[in-house]
Amino acid sequence: MLFLVGVLVVVVGVALSIALHEIGHLVPAKKFGVKVTQYMVGFGPTMWSRRRGETEYGIKAIPLGGYVRMVGMLPPRKGDAEGQLRTVSTGRFSQMVDQARADSMEEVRPEDRDRVFYKLSPGKKIIVMLGGPLMNLLIAFVLITGVITLYGLPQVAPKVGLISECVPTATPTVESPHPACAAGDPASPAKAAGFQQNDRILAVNGQPITTWDEVSAAIRDNGGKQMTFLVQRGGDEVAVPVVPAKLERATYDQQGEPITKDGELVLRSMGFMGITPGSELVTKPLTEAPGFVWDRTLDTASIIWRIPEKMVGVAQAAFGSGARDPNGPISVVGVGRIGGEVAALEVPADQGGNWLKIAQLVLLIASLNLALFVFNLIPLLPLDGGHVAGAIWESIKKGWAKLTHRPDPGYVDVAKGLPIAYGMSLVLITMSVLLIYADIVKPISIFG
Repeated sequence: MLFLVGVLVVVVGVALSIALHEIGHLVPAKKFGVKVTQYMVGFGPTMWSRRRGETEYGIKAIPLGGYVRMVGMLPPRKGDAEGQLRTVSTGRFSQMVDQARADSMEEVRPEDRDRVFYKLSPGKKIIVMLGGPLMNLLIAFVLITGVITLYGLPQVAPKVGLISECVPTATPTVESPHPACAAGDPASPAKAAGFQQNDRILAVNGQPITTWDEVSAAIRDNGGKQMTFLVQRGGDEVAVPVVPAKLERATYDQQGEPITKDGELVLRSMGFMGITPGSELVTKPLTEAPGFVWDRTLDTASIIWRIPEKMVGVAQAAFGSGARDPNGPISVVGVGRIGGEVAALEVPADQGGNWLKIAQLVLLIASLNLALFVFNLIPLLPLDGGHVAGAIWESIKKGWAKLTHRPDPGYVDVAKGLPIAYGMSLVLITMSVLLIYADIVKPISIFG
């Protein structure tokens, strides 16, 4: 039941995000006088609709997108009078473009000639087309800010997380840089000394501790030496004597990759206690929210930039025996599944309980909105960024003509980009189908 609740939360979150995205287009378009005939959430057969004024508002059967229909999105071809389109092209793509022009102009009634989209100034076109993506950015900003300022984010703390059962005595290799415990390996120093999970480390050898890095450095530099940890356990402060084991362990670069030389790991002698850091929730001040959202946006952009490369791995996993990349792209089906897994988790109250699950679902929907924001900025039709690029080019041409005292060059003919739009649409549909199939037959599970 909880799994279905999580899926439903994601579905509703996606639908609301799409609806608000389209409102981001709708409101400025109406403000600038463009005639809007339809506002629809979803694709396919109409499930419900109602007309208010000149606009039909409705919900369609497939909640994978939406649209706002504005009249006159495509300008007439140069040399054609408004409403009088000549069909003289012979090439297949040219005929498709002419048909699209004709379909666009059919919606323009004589009284609507000055209410068409293509007659807007370049600046107003940009505002209308950026309205949708910016709405998604606003949604993400509000959701993320709410989570990090009211609930907080997990942050590594100077406290004991997991405690290893043993000291792995096997020598690290390139294939196994972190050797596992084997029969006969001695108990880990932390286990033997009586450390407990959630012990908060206050001092090491009399030196106050504020970060886990300080703890890690002290252990690393004191292999084989007696150490005394002062920990807070419940309401008490307890001194715990311990002697870290001295082991040969792999070294790592700044990217977290093992350092090798001539195909072998570069090893270093260091202390080992057998504890991992714990975490705690830390709220952030409101002033840090813009920077945090900006960093998440850059992370999202880097992921979207690599989607074509990642799709190869998705196809290999879907139709072969390979595993899915947990950091690879997923479809709405995959996102819904993750939402269900989050809701179905059993989280102890001392680790966040239901509040943790709610925060994770909110961040999941925020991530979707960041993806919608970044993806729609790609300067290719039929995405919003394609229309923005056309408006920017129109502004440049008009500005240059004015600067050089030349005649107004007129509107940029975005219809010439329709062949690219058709190809892009085919690519997007193919990618979506492949991702949905992969998320059904070989889904990504973030909890193993």
